[in-house]
Amino acid sequence: MPQSLVRCYVHIVFSTKHRQPCLFSPVKEQLWAYLGELCRQQGSSPICIGGYTDHVHLLCELSKKSTLVKLVDVLKANSSRWMKTKGHEYEGFYWQAGYGAFSVSQSQLEVVRSYILRQEEHHQQKEFQAEFRHLLKKHELDWDERYVWD
Repeated sequence: MPQSLVRCYVHIVFSTKHRQPCLFSPVKEQLWAYLGELCRQQGSSPICIGGYTDHVHLLCELSKKSTLVKLVDVLKANSSRWMKTKGHEYEGFYWQAGYGAFSVSQSQLEVVRSYILRQEEHHQQKEFQAEFRHLLKKHELDWDERYVWD
């Protein structure tokens, strides 16, 4: 085949270091926009970005010219530096070391998009750690609790 045809959607989740609640308006909306721009720069079209005070959910179409690990590294490194410029209270800002990434089928894009947009409502009932465990179980990933949180 002389042409590479790829459509790969991914739901990426990562939290602030120690799940520190520090993503509040208006900085969080600016952060979502900045993460979207970083995705575009990497050739990965953002579909939806959202989250809560201590974590981010990002749904995008992964570029056929990039790897998932490169995209996440760019997102986290650049946005961490960017956050540190947003005021004295963000000078010590860091993301957790790891992340979760889950494949999403075309038929489930709207379901995941809606889920991301309802994060404020969702986290009135469930903390991030419970949400993340649920995602790991749903996607049948094995994990060791000792190495998931930092």
